Amino acid sequence: MNALKNRVQLIGNLGNDPEIVNLDGGAKLAKFSIATNETFKNAKGEKVTDTQWHNVVAWGKTADIVENYLTKGKEVAIEGKLTTRTYETKEGEKRYFTEIRINGDIRE
Repeated sequence: MNALKNRVQLIGNLGNDPEIVNLDGGAKLAKFSIATNETFKNAKGEKVTDTQWHNVVAWGKTADIVENYLTKGKEVAIEGKLTTRTYETKEGEKRYFTEIRINGDIRE
Protein backbone atom coordinates (compact mmCIF):
# COMPACT_ATOMS: atom_id res chain seq x y z
CA MET A 1 0.00 0.00 0.00
CA ASN A 2 2.94 2.38 0.58
CA ALA A 3 3.69 2.42 -3.15
CA LEU A 4 0.29 4.00 -3.80
CA LYS A 5 0.64 6.92 -1.37
CA ASN A 6 2.35 9.27 -3.84
CA ARG A 7 1.79 8.01 -7.37
CA VAL A 8 0.81 9.95 -10.48
CA GLN A 9 -0.07 8.58 -13.91
CA LEU A 10 -0.80 10.97 -16.77
CA ILE A 11 -1.32 10.85 -20.51
CA GLY A 12 -0.89 14.16 -22.28
CA ASN A 13 0.92 16.13 -24.95
CA LEU A 14 4.23 17.95 -24.58
CA GLY A 15 3.88 21.73 -24.67
CA ASN A 16 7.46 22.34 -25.81
CA ASP A 17 10.61 20.40 -26.58
CA PRO A 18 12.19 19.19 -23.32
CA GLU A 19 14.86 21.35 -21.72
CA ILE A 20 17.98 19.23 -21.11
CA VAL A 21 20.45 20.28 -18.42
CA ASN A 22 23.84 18.59 -18.02
CA LEU A 23 24.97 19.20 -14.45
CA ASP A 24 28.48 19.16 -13.00
CA GLY A 25 29.47 15.62 -12.12
CA GLY A 26 27.73 14.14 -15.15
CA ALA A 27 24.11 14.14 -13.96
CA LYS A 28 21.46 14.89 -16.57
CA LEU A 29 18.09 16.56 -15.98
CA ALA A 30 15.17 16.83 -18.42
CA LYS A 31 12.38 19.34 -17.76
CA PHE A 32 9.17 19.65 -19.75
CA SER A 33 5.45 20.24 -19.38
CA ILE A 34 2.52 18.18 -20.57
CA ALA A 35 -1.09 19.18 -21.12
CA THR A 36 -3.99 16.95 -20.15
CA ASN A 37 -7.51 17.60 -21.43
CA GLU A 38 -10.86 16.83 -19.86
CA THR A 39 -14.01 17.29 -21.92
CA PHE A 40 -17.44 17.79 -20.40
CA LYS A 41 -20.77 19.49 -21.08
CA ASN A 42 -21.57 22.68 -19.18
CA ALA A 43 -25.00 23.68 -17.82
CA LYS A 44 -26.05 24.88 -21.30
CA GLY A 45 -25.15 21.52 -22.84
CA GLU A 46 -22.12 22.96 -24.66
CA LYS A 47 -18.98 20.85 -25.00
CA VAL A 48 -16.13 22.36 -22.95
CA THR A 49 -12.50 21.26 -22.85
CA ASP A 50 -10.49 22.02 -19.72
CA THR A 51 -6.71 21.89 -20.22
CA GLN A 52 -4.37 21.44 -17.25
CA TRP A 53 -0.58 21.89 -17.50
CA HIS A 54 1.80 19.72 -15.47
CA ASN A 55 5.52 20.33 -14.89
CA VAL A 56 7.61 17.17 -15.25
CA VAL A 57 11.26 16.34 -14.46
CA ALA A 58 13.34 13.27 -15.26
CA TRP A 59 16.87 12.38 -14.15
CA GLY A 60 19.67 10.14 -15.41
CA LYS A 61 18.84 7.44 -17.94
CA THR A 62 15.21 8.55 -18.01
CA ALA A 63 16.41 12.03 -19.00
CA ASP A 64 18.37 10.39 -21.86
CA ILE A 65 15.15 8.75 -23.09
CA VAL A 66 13.30 12.08 -22.88
CA GLU A 67 16.09 13.83 -24.80
CA ASN A 68 16.18 11.23 -27.58
CA TYR A 69 12.48 10.53 -28.12
CA LEU A 70 10.21 13.32 -26.90
CA THR A 71 9.37 16.48 -28.84
CA LYS A 72 6.76 19.23 -28.71
CA GLY A 73 3.23 17.97 -29.37
CA LYS A 74 4.02 14.28 -28.87
CA GLU A 75 1.56 12.29 -26.78
CA VAL A 76 3.21 10.56 -23.84
CA ALA A 77 2.20 8.47 -20.81
CA ILE A 78 4.23 9.07 -17.65
CA GLU A 79 4.33 7.63 -14.17
CA GLY A 80 5.96 9.30 -11.21
CA LYS A 81 5.40 11.07 -7.93
CA LEU A 82 4.53 14.61 -6.90
CA THR A 83 7.35 16.66 -5.44
CA THR A 84 7.28 20.23 -4.14
CA ARG A 85 10.25 22.56 -3.97
CA THR A 86 10.43 25.90 -2.20
CA TYR A 87 12.54 28.92 -2.92
CA GLU A 88 12.74 32.53 -1.85
CA THR A 89 12.43 35.47 -4.25
CA LYS A 90 14.75 38.48 -4.19
CA GLU A 91 12.00 40.27 -2.26
CA GLY A 92 12.06 37.56 0.41
CA GLU A 93 8.75 35.92 -0.56
CA LYS A 94 8.55 32.15 -0.21
CA ARG A 95 7.37 30.37 -3.39
CA TYR A 96 6.33 26.76 -3.95
CA PHE A 97 6.78 24.78 -7.15
CA THR A 98 5.07 21.40 -7.64
CA GLU A 99 6.21 18.99 -10.33
CA ILE A 100 6.03 15.33 -11.27
CA ARG A 101 9.27 13.39 -10.96
CA ILE A 102 9.24 10.48 -13.39
CA ASN A 103 10.12 7.10 -11.88
CA GLY A 104 11.44 5.79 -15.16
CA ASP A 105 8.22 4.79 -16.89
CA ILE A 106 7.56 6.69 -20.14
CA ARG A 107 5.47 5.50 -23.07
CA GLU A 108 4.84 7.16 -26.39
